[in-house]
Amino acid sequence: MNSKSVEESEVTITELMIPAYANFGGKVHGGILLSLMDKVAYVCASKYAQSYCVTVAVEGVEFLTPVEVGELVSLKASVNYVGRTTMIVGIRVESLHPQSGVSKHTNSCYFTMAAKDEHGELCEVPALHISTETQLRRFCEGKAIRRLSLQKREYLKANLEGIELQERMAMTEGERVSVTFR
Repeated sequence: MNSKSVEESEVTITELMIPAYANFGGKVHGGILLSLMDKVAYVCASKYAQSYCVTVAVEGVEFLTPVEVGELVSLKASVNYVGRTTMIVGIRVESLHPQSGVSKHTNSCYFTMAAKDEHGELCEVPALHISTETQLRRFCEGKAIRRLSLQKREYLKANLEGIELQERMAMTEGERVSVTFR
């Protein structure tokens, strides 16, 4: 069986946060950070699979602390879990204030990436060789994320179409919502 180590997937990119990246509050726009996360996930997955990869899903993006203009943002990515044609890439984002040397963890998240061949068809990725307890923990977390993601997709497919209006109305009880039909 063809396999690769987690280390063979690891990628770090660093970028200076410039004024053009600021939102209306003067902090770096979350969309800029999401774009950088997508880029590092692509590079990590493509490096590992040695093929073109596409983003399938993004899980667990929570911005813990704002990123300031003038900081250096580093995104560290590795393949944490592999399926047959997909990989879950874990990403840790840190910012560094260059003058003070203060570094902060801004967020972590997971991108599910799918490998494609030259015809655009899904293709198999190498098995993952794990050599540390941390890598094993991340693999198990990736497996749980995959399971929850599949459950979420199934739930959303149901789209509550089969639920009667009365039951849907009951779901609003205790919520901050006002329902009035015209």
